[in-house]
Amino acid sequence: MPEINAETAEEESLGSLVAQASQNISTLVRSEIELAKLELKADAKRVGTAGGLFGAAAFIGHLCLILGSFALAYGLIALGVWEWAAFLIVTVFYLLIAGVLVLIGYRRLKGLTGMKRTTRSLKTIAGRDGSAKAIGSGDKPSDTEW
Repeated sequence: MPEINAETAEEESLGSLVAQASQNISTLVRSEIELAKLELKADAKRVGTAGGLFGAAAFIGHLCLILGSFALAYGLIALGVWEWAAFLIVTVFYLLIAGVLVLIGYRRLKGLTGMKRTTRSLKTIAGRDGSAKAIGSGDKPSDTEW
């Protein structure tokens, strides 16, 4: 009979060790989550402040662009260009810049391929006829697709 008591004591101590380990892991996970929340809050505050500063800098830069445009137009007037022609020259200059930027942006968008690799991968997984194939069958995209 003493053997049964020894086994019971061992099981109880093993059970209490497992319970303690479980409790310690739970406490550790909660602590890590709390730490991550605090770090994220601090980072979000810094990102918000930086975003506000970038916005203010962009606004001031825009004001400088407007004032520079007037200075350029009045500089052309000082060179003897008619008033209306000077402002028209500055306006056409900015329209040309805008047109070039639109063209560059359009060409960049035209080069988008969509999600061809993802679509191909999903079709491979599901199979074209609807039957499922094994994932990881060894079909990897070629180096040119990456």
